[in-house]
Amino acid sequence: MKILVTICARGGSKGIQKKNIKLLNNIPLINYSIQNAKQIKDKWGAKISISSDDEEILKTAKLMGMETDYIRPDILSGDESGKIDTIKHVLLFEEKKNITTFDYVIDLDVSSPSRNIDDIEKGFNIFKMD
Repeated sequence: MKILVTICARGGSKGIQKKNIKLLNNIPLINYSIQNAKQIKDKWGAKISISSDDEEILKTAKLMGMETDYIRPDILSGDESGKIDTIKHVLLFEEKKNITTFDYVIDLDVSSPSRNIDDIEKGFNIFKMD
């Protein structure tokens, strides 16, 4: 079973500027999703991919050990850009780069810091219908 975990964090925000790296309990918001992604990687051997168009977000992710050579293109970085298209783009990038096909994609929304690995596992098992 091959799993790709995506964390989509664009730089522009109409609501809260730089929300993906705003501090919550002195921790950048994106770090909560990165911690969850690392737990999924440890548990299921998943590959993690950050999708961002923003250097500051990418630097924050790098401080958590999440480096990427994927940069979200401008066409997928605007207010009207759909998340499914964004996930599909990073999925195709990672499949080509890793010469593989992923069976599942788990997208971790940055704005869900209270989610935990148990929530993710329960949801995944429902989806997978094991």
